[in-house]
Amino acid sequence: TIRFSRNRSLETKFYQVIVIKILCDICFSDKDYENAIKYYSEAVDLNPSNAIYYSNRSLAYLRTECYGYALADATKALEIDKNYIKGYYRRATSNMALGKFKAALKDYETVVRVRPNDKDAKMKYQECNKIVKQKAFERAIASDEIKKSVVDSLDIENMTIEDDYVGPKLEDGTITLTFMKEMMDWFKDQKKLHRKCAYQILVQVKDVLSKLPSLVEITLKETEKITICGDTHGQYYDLLNIFKLNGLPSETNPYLFNGDFVDRGSFSLEVILTLFGFKLLYPENFHLLRGNHETDNMNQMYGFEGEVKAKYTAQMFQLFSEVFQWLPLAQCMNNKVLVMHGGLFSEDGVTLDDLRKIERNRQPPDSGRLIFQMQHESKSGVSCQFGPDVTERFLEQNKLDFIVRSHEVKAEGYEVTHSGKCITVFSAPNYCDQMGNKGAYIHLRGSDLKPEFHQFTAVPHPNVKPMAYANTLMQLGMM
Repeated sequence: TIRFSRNRSLETKFYQVIVIKILCDICFSDKDYENAIKYYSEAVDLNPSNAIYYSNRSLAYLRTECYGYALADATKALEIDKNYIKGYYRRATSNMALGKFKAALKDYETVVRVRPNDKDAKMKYQECNKIVKQKAFERAIASDEIKKSVVDSLDIENMTIEDDYVGPKLEDGTITLTFMKEMMDWFKDQKKLHRKCAYQILVQVKDVLSKLPSLVEITLKETEKITICGDTHGQYYDLLNIFKLNGLPSETNPYLFNGDFVDRGSFSLEVILTLFGFKLLYPENFHLLRGNHETDNMNQMYGFEGEVKAKYTAQMFQLFSEVFQWLPLAQCMNNKVLVMHGGLFSEDGVTLDDLRKIERNRQPPDSGRLIFQMQHESKSGVSCQFGPDVTERFLEQNKLDFIVRSHEVKAEGYEVTHSGKCITVFSAPNYCDQMGNKGAYIHLRGSDLKPEFHQFTAVPHPNVKPMAYANTLMQLGMM
């Protein structure tokens, strides 16, 4: 980051801003959004009354999925200049990403009113309005009665597997290693698992997950290690690469996947069925935690719902929704290392016992509950940013050594902060085919629990673009 002296003339400031603008343009063309954010922060420091700088930084935050920061910057730009139309666009985009559809609709209305001939704005307004009306309809017909499970309406035993289907099948309804290998190869060739097999996996994994606690606690023996992976986001071919580099899951090669298995990438269904299959095959040695993308709102916006409906049915998506609600929220190893998707909490004093007591079988509320805060982090628009002091207090109170989280793209695939006490791991390299980041996974050994980081790069995949099944609003460009 460039730092300029505060003792500067207007002419010097002018040239400094020009330099920063050029650097920002270079960063955007290179998709180096983190440095773009740094340079726009310098521009804001030089001239805090310029709406364009806040708006452009908002766009950089949107690219890195820091929606809370993007929202704050777009709002600041509009406070400076209420007629700055790009501010309304970017604030609406931020609110959409955060599931705040009514707020987004209001800004889209403003844009359409100012620019009635803007086809892009009109399309976004119409799509957003459709979602708002749909949500209102769902609330209107909602019943206080206990919702019946999709499982109750299924007759899996009598589902027929057609003679022309030559793909993998469960052996007497049971997952085997042979089935898993065949299924992964089947998916690799872009072929679809028979719906009966998919339903069998979902019904069985729901039963397994529902019996787990919200906080899973395991003990690694001195000679044992576990591999921790972060977000995979529907990047199936990169998931296969993890297994190629690190070995298939087994009783002696355990894994923990830390949420955000689906959405964005267009092979989310293949990713999640593979992960669920291994959970059934090795229930004690293969672990899955819930991320913020294992929720209905996110799945509606970022593609998983559309993908399941395109490849199977709306009924199957409803079953996925039920299963996701039973995913555990956190995992503690040897009473020393806590793993969870988003990060720490907006309040001090949270204990492991509080996590054990969370009733997780639900969609997260908008705010204020631990289930929500565990799945998000402040850059994504919720909770509050936790610094090293917060981390230190939490670890000390709960007698922990460090925490592992995911949820954020990191250029190197991982990041170590707070004097080694807070580790982020992200396992979707070249995220959305555009970020250029590495992926990573972590080895933890029972002997010392010292993290060992392993990086990897993206591998080729079929010509199916990310977000192919996402809501139209998310596929449209950001002004």
